[in-house]
Amino acid sequence: MRRPRLLASLLAAAAVALAGALTASPAQAANLLTDPGFESGSVSPWTCDGGQVVSSPVRSGTKALKGTAGAASTGRCALTVSVQPGSTYTLSAWVRGSYVYLGATGGGSTWTGSPASYAQLSTSFTTGAAQTTAEVYVHGWYGQGDFWVDDVVVDGPPGGGEGQVPGAPGSPRVSQTTETSVTLAWNAASGQVDGYTVRRAGAADVAATGTGATISGLAACTTYEFTVAARNAEGEGPAAAVTARTAGCTGSGLADKALIGYLHTSFANGSGYLRLDDVPSEWDVVNLAFGEPTTPTSGDIRFSLCPAAECPGVETKTEFIAAIDRKQAEGKKVLLSIGGQNGLVQLTTTAARDAFVNSVGAIIDEYGLDGLDVDLEGHSLYFNAGDSDFRNPTTPVIVNLISALKSLTAEYGDDFVLSMAPETFFVQVGHQFYGGTSAGDNRTGSYLPVIHALRDELDVLHVQDYNSGPVMGLDGQYHNMGGADFHIAMTDMLKAGFQVANTGRFFPGLREDQIAFGLPAAVSAGNGYTQPAQVHQALDCLTSGANCGGYTLRGGASPGLRGLMTWSINWDEYYGWEFMEHHRPYLDAL
Repeated sequence: MRRPRLLASLLAAAAVALAGALTASPAQAANLLTDPGFESGSVSPWTCDGGQVVSSPVRSGTKALKGTAGAASTGRCALTVSVQPGSTYTLSAWVRGSYVYLGATGGGSTWTGSPASYAQLSTSFTTGAAQTTAEVYVHGWYGQGDFWVDDVVVDGPPGGGEGQVPGAPGSPRVSQTTETSVTLAWNAASGQVDGYTVRRAGAADVAATGTGATISGLAACTTYEFTVAARNAEGEGPAAAVTARTAGCTGSGLADKALIGYLHTSFANGSGYLRLDDVPSEWDVVNLAFGEPTTPTSGDIRFSLCPAAECPGVETKTEFIAAIDRKQAEGKKVLLSIGGQNGLVQLTTTAARDAFVNSVGAIIDEYGLDGLDVDLEGHSLYFNAGDSDFRNPTTPVIVNLISALKSLTAEYGDDFVLSMAPETFFVQVGHQFYGGTSAGDNRTGSYLPVIHALRDELDVLHVQDYNSGPVMGLDGQYHNMGGADFHIAMTDMLKAGFQVANTGRFFPGLREDQIAFGLPAAVSAGNGYTQPAQVHQALDCLTSGANCGGYTLRGGASPGLRGLMTWSINWDEYYGWEFMEHHRPYLDAL
């Protein structure tokens, strides 16, 4: 999506381009929407950020939708419609106001400048091979004020569309667990809903009249997969999936509110070298950066301390191992981190997979480490064309990594700590674009199958909320790094789960204790530095639902949120321990 250009020459060019698109919809179009002109007087079943139905100005009939784009909101309204897989749809609407956008998530979009009277926008989108629902949206642009929408058309083959079976429930999630039960919650499905059905393979269906249900009679520390579908007199709509694990598991010993940092161990940079013994006790987890492969596709990971010529004051190996022992005696965790910005790790073959398992295991044993942090960046993970189901990936570099991590966690047992530190591009951007299905970058969302396959073994996922472009959140808004808003929206996606682009599949959210978020320790450590007060606002919102700045948590409050990660401990020391001294007491107070 492009930002509007205010230069007259570009607006003129946009007007010329749009003129060819403002054609009337086909005669007697098969509109899937039952209230295209909002004549019911209600915004529902649209979900709007402040939208309302008004009586003027209208394009036809007596009603229209009015939205307002403020300084921090585009006034987005969205609706999920039932569709048929592998089908093409035309989306159109009549709009007026400053910079109005129309589109489908993961599909086409278009926009117009500042029409003083109603003008028609039109675009199209094609559903994926397994896609049964699509989200269409309309919104304004930041700070541009009011806009109006009327006579919306979604033209194409009905897939149990509006006015027939309901749409899919939104954002299914786990709200509570015990050793023998899980409580699920979800957002209301679009259309007429008489009730919901919760299913689990091999078990009786559970009927619910509201947007939640408790499923009992389960085994402790066991993962279950559920689907939730809405129903009415016409039948049952498309199901949404959610994964839940019951309580009663043996933990890996991580601190409840962990302060996690990377320690430059094998290299030096502008922040200088820091001995492990000099890392303050406020840090709960120390990730040793980095283990790297001998070649990108060998799988043979090597780890060594920084050479003395590059890092004056570096420990001997014996001293370093002794320092690890002392940290562990204090209850801290010391992990080997794999990859980093320069560590390209592509497990293209089973031989590379086996070399990875053997070499990483050898390093963990040699240094007596507590586990592994997976920080694969760049081109380590990608999708082959057609790899569209995150639940059943087929690309070797992803399949082999999953297998390798499964082997390591099984070998070392419950005490083994597994963490991951992907960039937003590899996780949250998968909500809009999925590399196995789109013509764009084949790396988008490529961590999703890894996270999903390892969700039982994963102790903490701390996505890097830095070095990122704008990312669309569950509110349909683009969020920019560097403020509380970004951390709230990106972290909420991990808790609530999200639809994966145009695949028709829903990525289930994680448990709150598996989620942290990553920050640069200082302005020199990475793009996206966030002032401490903004970090604390994000933590307040995420853990209690307070101080959210207008954002509504789709995944609910997470008092058990695991904590904060930073790149890096070295940079924090260089800047006088600002990160540690601001955030350690705040985490403790939570």
